[in-house]
Amino acid sequence: MEFGKVMTKTNSDSNSIKSASILKFVVWSFLGSFIFFVPVSINNTTTIPLDHILTAIQNTIPRFGPLFALAIIVIGGILPFYDKSWNRDAVTVILSFLKLLGIGAGFMAYLRIGPGWLMEEDVLPFLWTKVAVPVAIIVPLGSIFLTFIICYGLLEFIGVLMRPVMRPLWKLPGRAAVDAVTSFVGSFAIAMFLTNRLYKEGKYTEKEASIILTGFSSVSASFMVIVAKTLGLMEHWNMFFWTTLLVTYLVSAITTRLYPLKSIRNEYYRSSGNPEPSLKGNLLRNALRSGLEAAEKSGPLHRNVWANLKDGLFMTFRLISIIISVGLISLVLVETTPVFDYIGYIFYPFTYLARLPDPGLVAKATAVAGAEMFIPSVLMAGTPGVAVMSKFVVGVVSIALILFFSGSIPCLLATDVRLGLKNLVIIMLERAILALLIAASMAHFLF
Repeated sequence: MEFGKVMTKTNSDSNSIKSASILKFVVWSFLGSFIFFVPVSINNTTTIPLDHILTAIQNTIPRFGPLFALAIIVIGGILPFYDKSWNRDAVTVILSFLKLLGIGAGFMAYLRIGPGWLMEEDVLPFLWTKVAVPVAIIVPLGSIFLTFIICYGLLEFIGVLMRPVMRPLWKLPGRAAVDAVTSFVGSFAIAMFLTNRLYKEGKYTEKEASIILTGFSSVSASFMVIVAKTLGLMEHWNMFFWTTLLVTYLVSAITTRLYPLKSIRNEYYRSSGNPEPSLKGNLLRNALRSGLEAAEKSGPLHRNVWANLKDGLFMTFRLISIIISVGLISLVLVETTPVFDYIGYIFYPFTYLARLPDPGLVAKATAVAGAEMFIPSVLMAGTPGVAVMSKFVVGVVSIALILFFSGSIPCLLATDVRLGLKNLVIIMLERAILALLIAASMAHFLF
């Protein structure tokens, strides 16, 4: 099949336009895929190019990362009070003061001052060096390279190809595949913003938007790199990434059919909606047409890079101070109280049933994931003698959970889709149990 058959033009320079669209679609999509998904060996280390770039920055300019992270935390903590959005609602008030706590924690970590128990290497310094600094760099850095995946037709191409499976598996229109991929290659906050906008435009019903928000708005692939690095799983990166992808979407297919998601109204935001138009003809041809049309409308590269970089920076402002504050609270609770041990009893029967090597620790880590999705990785990495299989399962579950109180839940509560906190907690428990059982079954096969 020729590419020319998937594009129809009426102007005199149609051939040159088609050639430019094809070139952008193929070259930039390949580059984006290579940066995020193709392991490369450099200096006896095998990992994806994005991770190599992050390591090079940290090694070449060692003082840049900590100083940049501190600046991000300070700006992010001050912003809600500067733009007077801190008291918009109860959730925002809590998050705004948690960001102020994040500023204090950031200065203590950067200056290495504070109570002795807090400055132990597996508490605040670990959170600073393993989370705050790498994330502060990798989210904006990743947003630059995400330009090649988001802006040049790859998402549209995937969206059309996924239409035949989206409705049967997840009861969603094909365009929802774009939201799903946006989360994995962008961020859950951007994906939630996109979903909410499409819901208000009548392109999703309330039920469809709820399924997407709770089942597809995962953390990004760039943040998954941080999780894998912390757990020591980068040599298994492709296996870890694709397993996480499969478990996340399989769990979503199941929760779609469980209460409370199955009981949500299948109605549009306003009286009438804008459902997805049907496509006729060859599926691949339609997918190519959609991809090439997006590439043609993509605009200059520098504008797209700058737009994505700005989104990445603002996302970093909103997240880093929350992550370090909630992460620190979670770590302190993990280290000094039995709170998460008690909550972990909910999951212990399932980790025991799954025949995991460290059932008690995995159950506790799953409980911690509901507070902050990264801390389970810190907990597993800081515990000596933990089996690789257990680390793998915890990494997959913490990402497949989707819902956690330090990030995605506050973002979701800020949308126009009114799920309510009770329903979110129920969905979170459902996802945790299902993800544990499925990830453990796959881990037994893979290891």
